[in-house]
Amino acid sequence: MLFRSRMKKYTIYGMGAALVDTEIQVQDTELNAMGVDKGLMTLVDESRQAELLAQLEGHLVKASHASGGSAGNSMIAAAQFGAPTFMSCKVADDADGAIYVQDLEQAGVAHSMAQRPAGTTGKCLVLISPDAERSMNTFLGISETLSIEQLDPTALADSEYLYIEGYLVTSDTGRAAAIRARELAEAAGVKTVLSFSDPGMVEFFREGLQAMIGSQLDLVFCNRDEALCWGETDDLNTAMERLKPVARHFVVTCGADGALAWDGDTLHEIPPHRVQAVDSNGAGDMFAGAFLYAIGRGEDYATAGRFASLAAGSVVARYGPRLPAADYPALRAEFFGD
Repeated sequence: MLFRSRMKKYTIYGMGAALVDTEIQVQDTELNAMGVDKGLMTLVDESRQAELLAQLEGHLVKASHASGGSAGNSMIAAAQFGAPTFMSCKVADDADGAIYVQDLEQAGVAHSMAQRPAGTTGKCLVLISPDAERSMNTFLGISETLSIEQLDPTALADSEYLYIEGYLVTSDTGRAAAIRARELAEAAGVKTVLSFSDPGMVEFFREGLQAMIGSQLDLVFCNRDEALCWGETDDLNTAMERLKPVARHFVVTCGADGALAWDGDTLHEIPPHRVQAVDSNGAGDMFAGAFLYAIGRGEDYATAGRFASLAAGSVVARYGPRLPAADYPALRAEFFGD
């Protein structure tokens, strides 16, 4: 696992919405009947989420009451592979908040949530269709009020990378916290990383994302649809050229076609890890966490991309956004031999 001795305490400082996931397998006809947008993340209020759950009563529930959230999934993955990580997020003093904090701690992710305020922890209803696509209906709960107060400037300055999920753009206070975190990272020489998170974030919150990006980030993660939307084009090569002004490096994931990783000099084609996909929930989060773990231990972008592809392929072959704890060191040993 085998991190070289380093000056910084943490490899990655992550920030994002803390959510507890409930996964349910559905048919496309059910998505249509319920008015759910397939393949996207939709923000809903608590009553709409309860309405959907009531309509789905009797379905087989997978990964019920498992902590989720994009950045949280990535930080847990990186930590399980062996990278020291820290997570800034906000949960309430309720049962779901306790589950979330326990999951972080069991994975070895540091945090500063010893005191949790009253309220309701965010929840994500993840609907998995037969083609393995996930459609998310998210009630942010107390995560909607994540703010600058949740930042830990000392931990951030003592990190190699700052990782921000694009979903924070939907909240005024979350967006402000992301911008402040980027500014603190830049001042401390911490590398800045952003995930676009969802095509809807790019399409509907572009101005806010640009504010989070600032002049230029060190690294952006996005999928093909997000890249095309950002580039306002149907051509992926054109889209990637339009990513270069906002990120010195980037990774574009392309599902079953693998990924493309730009290291600032060379565009690396990353082959897919072919599996029978059953659940795409968490694939991008796993890719980002595994990739950051690999470059954090000194690997180049081509090697990091192949490892991230292996890890993401492993997670889509099973239900839920993460792997059993024992699988992380096994994958690391399989790929790196340590």
